[in-house]
Amino acid sequence: MNRMSARALAVARPVIRGLTVLNLLYAAVLAVLFVWSFFIEGWPERPLGEFASLHPWLPAGLRAIVFLGVVGAAIVHPMLRRLLAIVDSVRAGDPFVLENARRLDAIAWSVLALEVLRLLIGWIASTVWEPGRIGSFSFTPWLAVLLLFVLSGVFAHGARMRADLEGTV
Repeated sequence: MNRMSARALAVARPVIRGLTVLNLLYAAVLAVLFVWSFFIEGWPERPLGEFASLHPWLPAGLRAIVFLGVVGAAIVHPMLRRLLAIVDSVRAGDPFVLENARRLDAIAWSVLALEVLRLLIGWIASTVWEPGRIGSFSFTPWLAVLLLFVLSGVFAHGARMRADLEGTV
């Protein structure tokens, strides 16, 4: 492992832990906002003014987007825990284990689910206050999903090769 990889690995653990805390705070704030939106008098007209009166579906659309934000945070949390476990196995010098392949597979499915949520949120936004305008499509997240599935296969193959090697020694 070169110096840059070692530094990145040393930084990864605290960064992932910090992101986990931020994700939990994000989920809590959105959950409170979602529940509170049902009890705020004049919501969302009072905070948004005239804009809210121009779009009759705005309250339902905003609530749906906030709810999907909570769902997204629920998807991200186990993804971060799996990523942390992979980092720990790399730091321990034992990355090519079948469990890491399973973790990468689950992370790939999570990223796919998050991208579907992003598209759904874009559709809701375009339906509620910008009819006819659909959010931009990006190939990058879809390529990331594909890359994660391929990397999962590489880890699984590496784990099998290591098991075969250990069996011959």
